[in-house]
Amino acid sequence: MKKETLFLKVVLVVMAIPALVMCFYGLPAMAHSMMPDFPDIKVYLSAFAAYVASIAYLFTLLQAFKLLRYIDTRTAFSQTSVLALKKIKRAAVVVSLMFACNLPLFYFVADGADAPGVMVIGLFITCAPVVIAVFAAVLEKLLKNAIELKEEQELTV
Repeated sequence: MKKETLFLKVVLVVMAIPALVMCFYGLPAMAHSMMPDFPDIKVYLSAFAAYVASIAYLFTLLQAFKLLRYIDTRTAFSQTSVLALKKIKRAAVVVSLMFACNLPLFYFVADGADAPGVMVIGLFITCAPVVIAVFAAVLEKLLKNAIELKEEQELTV
């Protein structure tokens, strides 16, 4: 491992740990505590959406880890990097859609607690992965253009 990317790889692993803990301990506990207040189907759908979002988030971290590995092996300007960015973009959209599926739950919590700020927080949480998807799309396009310029330069030499 190169020490230039070692810190970023450690950060990715540290970011994955809370998601894994949440999947195994947090989500079942939250679903169990929500059962008396909400109908069963809403709890199950919210838990399902949270699990799908967690899996997509972990998949995104895996793709970012692969990108760092490509940087280590000096193959960052390749089609595999473009493919990894495309997968990150799609996974971020899935995370955003799953959070959007949980917005009704935020509404019920905000209505019950008489706290409209909870709904705004839910909207921010839903929009954050969209920003990541847009950033990944921009990087994907830039990387495609860089690869094309690199190939064109190799042909002219």
